[in-house]
Amino acid sequence: MKIEQSLSDEDTLDQLKKLRKAFMVVNQRYVEEVNAENAAGDAIEGMLDGLDPHSTYIPADRAKEVRQSYQGSFGGIGIWYDVVRDTAQVINPIDGGPSQEVGLMPGDRIIEINDSTAVGLSREAVQTKLKGPKGTNVDVTVKRPGIRERYHFTIERGEIPIRSIPSSFMVEEETGYIEVTRFSQKTPQEFTKAMQKLEGQGMERLVLDLRSNPGGVMQSAVKIADELLSEGQTIVKTKGRKASANQSFAARPGGRFEKQPVIVLVNARSASASEIVSGALQDHDRALIVGRRTFGKGLVQKQFSLPDESVLQMTVARYYTPVGRLIQTPYEGDDMKGYYQDKFSSFDKATFDPSEYTESIADSLSYRTDHGREVFGGGGILPDVIVPPDTSTVSYQVRQRNLPGAFVNQWFAKNETRLREEWKSRHDAFISDYTVDAEMMDAFWAFAEEKGLALTDEKDAADPDDAVFLRSRAEASEDEIKAHLKYVLASRLYGTREAQRVQLRADETFETALTKWSRARELSAYHGGPAAASTTPGDIDSSDDHRQP
Repeated sequence: MKIEQSLSDEDTLDQLKKLRKAFMVVNQRYVEEVNAENAAGDAIEGMLDGLDPHSTYIPADRAKEVRQSYQGSFGGIGIWYDVVRDTAQVINPIDGGPSQEVGLMPGDRIIEINDSTAVGLSREAVQTKLKGPKGTNVDVTVKRPGIRERYHFTIERGEIPIRSIPSSFMVEEETGYIEVTRFSQKTPQEFTKAMQKLEGQGMERLVLDLRSNPGGVMQSAVKIADELLSEGQTIVKTKGRKASANQSFAARPGGRFEKQPVIVLVNARSASASEIVSGALQDHDRALIVGRRTFGKGLVQKQFSLPDESVLQMTVARYYTPVGRLIQTPYEGDDMKGYYQDKFSSFDKATFDPSEYTESIADSLSYRTDHGREVFGGGGILPDVIVPPDTSTVSYQVRQRNLPGAFVNQWFAKNETRLREEWKSRHDAFISDYTVDAEMMDAFWAFAEEKGLALTDEKDAADPDDAVFLRSRAEASEDEIKAHLKYVLASRLYGTREAQRVQLRADETFETALTKWSRARELSAYHGGPAAASTTPGDIDSSDDHRQP
């Protein structure tokens, strides 16, 4: 039944007439001319404000971009780039893409787009100018390091895939790693390809990284979980106002990794579809969940197209995990400030004092997994192993201030030619052999001091200044800082996808996960996987023992 045909309730029709009359009066009688499109958009946003925190109106000029993110592709020139010193710099052309075909190279600085300066543009502004319909042309002028003349290219835009799995590789002899950054329509195919590659390299256990994955297409999340669960196991249930919204999705036969040990990494920015996967694997005791409590967005949303191609993205149901946990955190109407304040408060409690957090959860929100482990509802997925950040380290403080990224941008610009000549074609050697030397560290600390972070040999313990650190503490964090500098440098040389190999070496959550394979094996043994030494996986790890194997 069409929505228009279902408006038979007399009161609903009266309210619709009132809304139409108010719009006409404002449009025709207000003292100044009113932009009808803006007024209509504001009215729609007003209707949605009191419903839930995630129903939203998407204007026509943004709707296409949103659709592309779900479809997994867009029209563009095919480059990885970043803005360095006010200019977009090519990190890498995408293999087989339009930019590679015409000859754009890593290190090229884009100074003009369609005869207009590109210097000083934000990353988003550059993206807007480069993207466009497939088959159309864009003129790009670049400055190449070490060469005086400019290079001009006319590039025909092509279909550029938005990869939802930017990284997949072996991290140990038997351990594969797959990072899923979103769930698009193409994610299942990408996942299958990554699994085939890693299994061919000897993968016997998997780290599935869903950190900072905001979600996306529910059906794609279901298909990923399906590959890891046994036939008939429930993946997710949805419940809504209409009978058509009440659905249950279960695993089909033939999953390619149903028995082997799996660890899933999550954090506070893992939301929606990523919570479907982690929740299903936790409820069925299929995978060990490691990291921090997830965001808690458990709303099924559907897009309704409007006449001008704008979109109403509205909640039509809620997600529930297989044992019945509601993924969505509580909310009250349009109190967005309170909604996020409660979220942040819960994140802190769950991360830094998980015992107190779980004790505060009502008994009605306590559930049991298939094999009797206690898990909790109330919003989000609470990991089995919680890894809190060590906020006291100098490494944490410099990363929070984005000092490594800002420093490497400056340092790389001065040393780019030498670095590319020495390392560009030696990716594996860079990962294994490159070290941040004393000269670079001295330059980093000088840069940090310019930005307000100072080192001292003595400091009063009561001094509250978190921008002044003992030199001894800085030296204790130096290995972590070096690893992060190397990661940022690798991202400039090879792109963020390849640099992930370097980043994991300084990733506390990932390193903690690698000490937990005995527990992951205990879970996989329930499903016919390799048995572990102990007999019970236990419940949630507190922050005191999160590094124990």
